[in-house]
Amino acid sequence: MAEQAANVRDVFERHMPERLRTKPDLVTKINAVYQFNISGPGGGQWQVDCTQPGGAISAGVAAAPKCTVAATDQDFLAIVNGKMNAQMAFMSGKLKIQGDMGLAMKLQQIL
Repeated sequence: MAEQAANVRDVFERHMPERLRTKPDLVTKINAVYQFNISGPGGGQWQVDCTQPGGAISAGVAAAPKCTVAATDQDFLAIVNGKMNAQMAFMSGKLKIQGDMGLAMKLQQIL
């Protein structure tokens, strides 16, 4: 990603949709629903549905996500912008994953 994400909303409204558009085969390969719970003043809840053609991203809580990701707004932005390694963030407890770990690993390709 050439341009840095300014805030968490920017990640879900601009960066991630563009990434999904440019990699439609990735959406098909993932074929699952992610839930993102981002805490902090710039946080929120989003669902990324890769079961839909081309992927669908919306604010709110997914009914039955296969993988749930939780982080603070600052840590999440640092990961997305390449300033923090996602695996190190997970190991240090800054990034929490529930559900399918294999799906969590695939996330790096769309973030």
